[in-house]
Amino acid sequence: MDLGGDNNVFTQIGLIVLVGLSAKNAILIVEFARELEFAGRTPIQAAIEASRLRLRPILMTSLAFVMGVLPLVLSTGAGSEMRKAMGVAVFAGMIGVTAFGLFLTPVFYVLMRRLAGNKPLKLHGEVPHGEDFVSAGHPAAPSSGGSGGGLHPVPASPRPSHGSHD
Repeated sequence: MDLGGDNNVFTQIGLIVLVGLSAKNAILIVEFARELEFAGRTPIQAAIEASRLRLRPILMTSLAFVMGVLPLVLSTGAGSEMRKAMGVAVFAGMIGVTAFGLFLTPVFYVLMRRLAGNKPLKLHGEVPHGEDFVSAGHPAAPSSGGSGGGLHPVPASPRPSHGSHD
């Protein structure tokens, strides 16, 4: 049984699918780690716990995908060379992407947080580097009192309502 194959269009499509699934798995782990950091965990604790929480869903998705392409790997008959090339690339690729992603995504998350100086994470909608943001001509309003002294984004004016008024 020859498992080798050429790098045809079907194989390339399978590799694009692999990129998408590996990115999805990494995003799941990173988003959970960010939320755990917002809840007060250190970056290392957040990465470990996020990986533990997302392990089962990632493994289930990956296993279903691998089992789904198994018929392509084992295909015979007319045109099976193309299907087999794609099946082998995706089958082996998904196993590798899952294994490396589960172990390396938390490592890279912690490394990136350390390279960033472990600065506190910003919530969505907060203005990063407030003073630089205002000096660049972007609209922001200073906070009203408080010890923070930070800047807050100015909300957009409400949209005018269209349609009938009662």
